[in-house]
Amino acid sequence: FKQKTAYEISACLVGSEMCIRDRVSTQSTGELLFVAMADQTSQGTWRVSSPNVQYTPDSITAQYVYQTSKVNVDGKNLTVTPQTTNFTFKTKTRLPKLGVMIVGLGGNNGSTVVAGVIANKEGITWRTKEGIQTPNYFGSITQSSTVRIGSDENGDDFHIPFNHVLPMIHPNDIVFGGWDINDADLATAMQRAKVLNWDLQRQLIPYMKDIKPLPSIYFPDFIAANQSDRANNYIKGKSKKELVDHIRQDIKNFRESHKVDKVIVIWSANTERFSDVAIDLNDTADNLLQSIEKDEEEISPSTLFAVASILEGCPYINGSPQNTFVPGVIELASRHRVSIAGDDFKSGQTKVKSVLVDFLIQAGIKPVSIVSYNHLGNNDGKNLSSQQQFRSKEISKSNVVDDMVASNKILYKDNEHPDHTVVIKYVPYVGDSKRALDEYVSRIFLDGHNTVVMHNTCEDSLLAAPLILDLVILTELMDRISFKTPDMSDFENFHPVLSVLSYLLKAPLTPPHTPVVNALFKQRACIENIMRACVGLPPENFMTLEHKMNVVEKKSTRS
Repeated sequence: FKQKTAYEISACLVGSEMCIRDRVSTQSTGELLFVAMADQTSQGTWRVSSPNVQYTPDSITAQYVYQTSKVNVDGKNLTVTPQTTNFTFKTKTRLPKLGVMIVGLGGNNGSTVVAGVIANKEGITWRTKEGIQTPNYFGSITQSSTVRIGSDENGDDFHIPFNHVLPMIHPNDIVFGGWDINDADLATAMQRAKVLNWDLQRQLIPYMKDIKPLPSIYFPDFIAANQSDRANNYIKGKSKKELVDHIRQDIKNFRESHKVDKVIVIWSANTERFSDVAIDLNDTADNLLQSIEKDEEEISPSTLFAVASILEGCPYINGSPQNTFVPGVIELASRHRVSIAGDDFKSGQTKVKSVLVDFLIQAGIKPVSIVSYNHLGNNDGKNLSSQQQFRSKEISKSNVVDDMVASNKILYKDNEHPDHTVVIKYVPYVGDSKRALDEYVSRIFLDGHNTVVMHNTCEDSLLAAPLILDLVILTELMDRISFKTPDMSDFENFHPVLSVLSYLLKAPLTPPHTPVVNALFKQRACIENIMRACVGLPPENFMTLEHKMNVVEKKSTRS
C-alpha cells in the first residue's frame, strides 16, 4: 500500500465512479433515478407527470400550494381560518463534490463513519460466527429507507428509495478529513474504539493507517479533566482569533487539496459544558467576534469551529448537546446565509422516547413519570462522568417531551409536566455497547396506572455513524433547494437554521421565535413532505379516500 498523506489517502477512499456515472446520466435528461424495490439490480427513471412540474438538465421546478390553518383565540371562542400560499420550489440537480470535515475525527463516531464508508466503497466482506457479512448503510434514512409516492393500478402502495425522491450525494462519494485532540491514526483509533468486528478491522487497517487528524482546539476547562491524557494533538500558543484563522486555513487547504465544491463541518467531539451567554459577550454576531478578538475565556472550542466554518461559507452541524449556537453564532450564520444545524445526535434512547411518549399522549394516556437510566463505557461516557458535561447532556435528553405534553391540555394543566429524570453512568467494561433502561408510568382510566419498562442495548457509534451521513447529505440537499412566493422577486433558500433536520437531533435548533417539534413522526413527515413539494406531489395524508367510497361497494355487489 503506497504511503500517502492524510489528505491523499482520504481522497482515494471516496468517490464511487459507478454512482457518479449513474447520476450524471440521469441529470442530462432531468429525470430521477430509482431502483425498483422488487429487483435491486434493475434501474429506471421516474418523474411526476404534471403541468406544475418542469424538469431541466440542471433543476426541477415545481408549483406547490401550501395549505395550513390559522387559529384566532377570543376568550373562550376559537376561529379557525384555512390559509393557502402558492410556492415555487426549485431544486438544483447537479451534485457537487462534497467534503466533510469531522471535529473528533479520531473518536468512536469519526473512525466508524470513515471505516463504514470504506467498507461499503471497497465491498469488503468479513466473517463472524454467523457467517459472511456484507457492508450496508442500515440505520441511514437516506440510504436504507423508502418513501411512498402513490398507489399502483391495484391500489397497492408504491415506494421508492428515500435518496431517489431528489438527487442526493451518495456516502461513497464523500471526501473525509478533520481534526482531533489525539494524534492516533484512524486505524489505531478504530482498534481503540472496539466498535467493529475484528475481521473487518483487520481488512480496514491498510486503508486507515495513514489517515491522521489535524491538530484541534483544546481548552481543558470545557471538557472533563479525564480527557487530558488523550490531548496530544492540539494547536498551541495561539489566541482565539488566531485559532479561528487557523481552522479557516485548514478548511481552505482541504477544499483546495481535494478540489471539492463544498465543505460541511460537523462536531462529533466531546460534549462541552454549557457556555455563559451574556450581553456584550456573545449575544450578537459583532459582540461575539469582538470577544474572540479580545480572547475572552468563555468562548468554547465548538463555537470557534462554528465561527470559522461560517466565515468560510461552510455549513456547520453540532452533534453534541452543548450550547455551541449562542445567539451571536445564529446571527452570524443568518448574516452570511450559511446553514447550521443542531444539537446532539439522536440515535437511541431519546429517539425511542420521542416515539413512545407521542404515542401515549395521542392515545389519551397521561405519562406522569419518565425515568431514563444509561450506562456506557466509551470515551463519551468517560467525558460525561464529569458533572458539568453531564448537565449538557441531561438538558438535551430532558426537553424531548415538552412539545408533546404541551399539545394536550386535557391531560396536562398549564406548567404541568411529567417527572422526568435522566441518569448516565460510566462503566468501562461495556465499551460502545450502551445500555438504556426506561420506566414510563402513566395514569389511565379511573385513576388506574400503566407502567412500561424497556431495556435497549444500543451499539452507540453504529447508530450514530449513519446519522452523521444523513445530516451532511440532507444539509447539502437543503442548500440546493430554493423557493419563491408571489410576493417575492427572487428565489431564496431556507432559513440558515435547518430545523428540517430535527428528526436526527435530540435538541432541535430552530429559527428564533419558532416552535420546536420533537415528535419523531412529525419530524420525519416534515422531511418527506418538503421533498414531495419539490417534485410537485401533495403532502402524505393517509386518508386513502379512494378506498372508502361507496362506489367500491357497488362494483363489488354487481360482480
